[in-house]
Amino acid sequence: MTLKFSKMHGLGNDFVVIDAVNQKVSITPDKVKALANRHRGIGFDQLLLIAPAKDNSHDFFYQIFNADGSEAYQCGNGARCIAKYIYDHKLSAKKELTVATKKNKHRLILQNSKIITVD
Repeated sequence: MTLKFSKMHGLGNDFVVIDAVNQKVSITPDKVKALANRHRGIGFDQLLLIAPAKDNSHDFFYQIFNADGSEAYQCGNGARCIAKYIYDHKLSAKKELTVATKKNKHRLILQNSKIITVD
């Protein structure tokens, strides 16, 4: 399987960001662990998967996977990387986005090209 991704970092955490809006993606805990391996995989603290919104209450849905394959539901540094990825890859032109995880919704605000705040 060919998988397009970006590697990003935010305040000491490193992430792999995968766009599931424009490509079909199937992620399992074992795949996450293999990708997270710093010797044989890509290596990262967390994998961030951006997907289309599940309803009209948010702009995008995203999942956060820890290097051990478990799912997390919040990461401020990761949310800023998600916003930067969305803006840089022109998935949205909005300067303020609402993104949802399985348990939370976050407001992401692009202050300028280098400052993103998470509410």
